[in-house]
Amino acid sequence: MCYYNGIRVSKYQLIKLLELEKELKAMQEKEIALRSGFEYKDWPIVKPVNGGKDIEIVMAHWEFIPGWVPTMEAVKESRKKFTTLNAIGEELFDKKTYKDAAMKRRCLVLSSGFYEWRHFKPEGEKKDIAYPYYITIPGKDYFYMAGIWQPWTDRETGETIDTFAIVTTKANHLMEQVHNKKKRMPTILPDELAMEWISDGLTQQRITELATYQLPADKMAAYTIHKDFRGLEVPTEAFKYSELPELV
Repeated sequence: MCYYNGIRVSKYQLIKLLELEKELKAMQEKEIALRSGFEYKDWPIVKPVNGGKDIEIVMAHWEFIPGWVPTMEAVKESRKKFTTLNAIGEELFDKKTYKDAAMKRRCLVLSSGFYEWRHFKPEGEKKDIAYPYYITIPGKDYFYMAGIWQPWTDRETGETIDTFAIVTTKANHLMEQVHNKKKRMPTILPDELAMEWISDGLTQQRITELATYQLPADKMAAYTIHKDFRGLEVPTEAFKYSELPELV
């Protein structure tokens, strides 16, 4: 699943979605080369305003928190049982947690590339080894993942925050090879579909169709990176493993 993400844009860069443009003022950092969802920090998302006629970019808490969870302490306790960093596109309307947001509060999650692991057992090894990959869309500084968001208020402190989850779909041919255990990928939407995703008036059927859209494999690129990428200054730098077969 998509638990590691990156964004490499200036905090004053214009983010364009069809004819709409917004300055990315929400980000405090120049870029976030790597962030794990398990840090439970903020991430830039695109929300519709004025009935989808305009957009805004806000920093939101990466972890969908349902309204019935009373406090942040309760949220931390729930993490021991399940995660809401991602939401399965095929099941959005089957889950009480996500159903209302899927119908009413859809957003876009900004990304320049994400990280995933491929499992392979080299000759002489007794078990699979996980090899990290960085996945991008060539020629694009950023792209849009489908997301759902939820305003949440901590009943203990009174603080209200926006929270979100990334929507995932079945892996395409490329991601079947990379994420070869669960064979899932984030739902990446081209600009036209991204705009439709955050528009009003969609039927449940159409929302599900968009939530399960598979970006064609030939629009994406994936390459191996160092196993210790999380501790490197440049986590996206390519690194070759001689024992690992190339992707087809």
